[in-house]
Amino acid sequence: MVKKDRAEAVEYVLKMAKEHDIKFVNLWFTDILGFLKSFSITVSELEHAMEDGMGFDGSSIEGYARIDESDMIALPDPDTFQLLPWRPKEQSVGRMFCDIHRPGGQPFDGDPRYVLKQNLKRAADLGYTFYVGPELEFFYFKDNKSTEILDSGGYFDLVPLDMAVDLRRQTVLALEDMGIGIEYSHHEVAPSQHEIDMRYTDALTMADSVMTYRLVVKQVAMENGVYATFMPKPIFGENGSGMHVHQSLFKGERNAFFDKNDPFHLSKIARN
Repeated sequence: MVKKDRAEAVEYVLKMAKEHDIKFVNLWFTDILGFLKSFSITVSELEHAMEDGMGFDGSSIEGYARIDESDMIALPDPDTFQLLPWRPKEQSVGRMFCDIHRPGGQPFDGDPRYVLKQNLKRAADLGYTFYVGPELEFFYFKDNKSTEILDSGGYFDLVPLDMAVDLRRQTVLALEDMGIGIEYSHHEVAPSQHEIDMRYTDALTMADSVMTYRLVVKQVAMENGVYATFMPKPIFGENGSGMHVHQSLFKGERNAFFDKNDPFHLSKIARN
């Protein structure tokens, strides 16, 4: 993913807001446990938000601040701007992920996005780029009060065109509308269990994409009157859900984990 310089990215967001008649922008960030948090601003606040950030009370966010030091600033990352495809096209809604700062402007070290950025900088300073490609599994149920399944398929089954197949299709289209590349989707091992795999990319972009993916899966399910869950093991005796994460470290164009002369094709870096 090619990053624009911030001034150029801000200009692009303001242009998009005008062209797409955006009225609201959702500002997203995560708490220390990985739960997605959000608040909305009107488009009239957009330029100010991208320049100075928006203040909020951090004392109510898990892992953020004590009540006597509660002020926090959410500074939107304009590179993450996307339209929400499930909102109306007229008077539409956009979203951006935020970096969390203290009132003085310094990054907040309890912000998971900042922690990841710091580690990626350490890798970059050594000449490395870290790529990830996760596989997220989830279940569809008839509602949020039971584990009544939608299908009885198994791994890679080509089941008849039922509701779950259409839910996956709608979800893939929504994710692609938000700039997230999808490699493939399929039925998983357990009944009513599914998987959609995103194309690998740099770790920061993928972290944002995973949070988006989880919301989109649930949103599409809800709009179709059913429930999607990433709970690890909702059905006794059936396979549970996980998130396998393929990880690779590159130095320029070279895979730093690969060594053709090693019997297992693992480099010293990979072994350490």
